[in-house]
Amino acid sequence: MNWSIYILRCADGSLYTGVALDVRRRLQEHQAQGPKAAKYVRGRTPLQLVYTRVVGSRSEVLKEEWRIKRLSKAHKEQLVVDAADLLRH
Repeated sequence: MNWSIYILRCADGSLYTGVALDVRRRLQEHQAQGPKAAKYVRGRTPLQLVYTRVVGSRSEVLKEEWRIKRLSKAHKEQLVVDAADLLRH
């Protein structure tokens, strides 16, 4: 199974980092604000998916999530910009 890491931009401008097997489904769960939504994103809708990357195994994606969550907001914003630049080229 291929796990992915993703970053959401919340309505308040904050960034939320998570992992999922199916990022689209997970985004829908967050947007629905139901019991499966992360507590952090509740009340911070609308949410925008700004970064996603397939990492691989669950172990690898959890390590990458830990690494990204430890970054400053400025470094996370740069990660988002760099990913968007790659898509344009």
